[in-house]
Amino acid sequence: MTREHGDVLIVGAGLSGIGAACHLVRENPGKTFTILEARGAIGGTWDLFRYPGIRSDSDMFTLGYEFRPWTDAKAIADGESIRRYIRETAREYGVEDRIRFHHKVVRAEWSSADARWTVTAERSDTGETAEFTCGFLFTNAGYYDYDEGYTPKFPGVEDYRGRLVHPQHWPEDLDYAGRRVVVIGSGATAVTLVPAMAEKAGHVTMLQRSPSYVLALPGTDRLAQRLRRILPSKVADPVIRWQHVLASSLLFSLSRRRPGLVKKLLRKAAQRQLPPDFDVDTHFNPSYDPWDQRLCVVPDGDLFRAVRHGRASVVTDRIATFTERGLRLESGRELAADVIVTATGLNLQPVGGMTLAVDGEDVDLSRTVSYKGMMLSGVPNFALTVGYTNASWTLKADLVARYVGRLLRHMDEHGYDRCTPKAPPGPLPSVPFIDLKSGYVLRSIDKLPKQGDDAPWRLYQNYPRDVLLLRRGPLEDEGIEFSRAAARKTAAV
Repeated sequence: MTREHGDVLIVGAGLSGIGAACHLVRENPGKTFTILEARGAIGGTWDLFRYPGIRSDSDMFTLGYEFRPWTDAKAIADGESIRRYIRETAREYGVEDRIRFHHKVVRAEWSSADARWTVTAERSDTGETAEFTCGFLFTNAGYYDYDEGYTPKFPGVEDYRGRLVHPQHWPEDLDYAGRRVVVIGSGATAVTLVPAMAEKAGHVTMLQRSPSYVLALPGTDRLAQRLRRILPSKVADPVIRWQHVLASSLLFSLSRRRPGLVKKLLRKAAQRQLPPDFDVDTHFNPSYDPWDQRLCVVPDGDLFRAVRHGRASVVTDRIATFTERGLRLESGRELAADVIVTATGLNLQPVGGMTLAVDGEDVDLSRTVSYKGMMLSGVPNFALTVGYTNASWTLKADLVARYVGRLLRHMDEHGYDRCTPKAPPGPLPSVPFIDLKSGYVLRSIDKLPKQGDDAPWRLYQNYPRDVLLLRRGPLEDEGIEFSRAAARKTAAV
């Protein structure tokens, strides 16, 4: 069994993990680190998912790194462009050689006496087990199960004779040109797939049990292009980034304060882009309030355009059963399909599916409370990156990585070996770490850490506020305890 040691161990070589490594190089150049990646390539989500039309679900000026701004004209970028951007960033900051591919972390054990994590990883390429030790464990594995997507148990599915596909495992040999396609789902993946597949398919039907809010945004940011022509990049880049931050923050804030108004505005925006006789209320007017679930962004209104031109249609109904030729709905309607795509979501998997243990006792994540949205009560020298649910993932990832850098410098300056978040006083809070009503959250709500009522245990989903808290706020407060390991105390005496 091999064993390596480093100051920091980063789990995941996707957008967050590469960003975390680059921040360490930039802000903590004396720290040694290794990146463990379960798959065989850089890119995470953007390398795994290869379904037609895959693209960012937020603008790239905020999904891109703050330290290496996105300069392409496309505000909503395709998966290949994002994958290339992540790889180029890793190469530019020299972190490629720190990655150990095909290393899936299965367990991490903390020893308070040694102030050290021992991390066990299984190698998918050789079948061997590898061990790593580190002073600080930083997980950037997202919160989805990347091995298996979520597919409900559909009645009669074994009778279907066509091609059944889940977007998470898109087959390279799938030929849908000229064929009848049904995409089951109404989330970000479905609204991406439908217009992309409609370019070649005979017809694409989006079958949804209930509608989602769909917002059309320009695929190219003309203001950003103009600003870059007249301003130096050091000025233009932060202005463009903050313009997008404030716009999304305003929409979210307005949605929370005036949900009825935002609901009407989104309905009118959809109605303007659909045929005059289209039943907007049935297919694009959800019963829940905006931002109870994420809004689905469609660049240049491509989904609406596909419907308007007759290449795609929307059906809101429930599946009674699969048949040999397609689907029978509860309304009695039959949908014939040569290809059915189950864009029915993903499964949550906190901390990359690994088991955490502290001094020999396994950690029950559901009994922990998040600290500043990035650490867990009772788990020392550990941070995880979870992006915003109402804005770009990377906005939060950049803040978390910079905070970890501040934390490590603070510990070095004061001779600390351990930083352990503490739960707020009183009974365990009941609010889940991810406060959304989406299906993938509700299915796994009992497995998630909790959040408190107030800072520093509450997630406010507010980037400007978090900038002040994580970049400028105090590192020592009532929610965290710093200490030295017993071995160092003895040596000092």
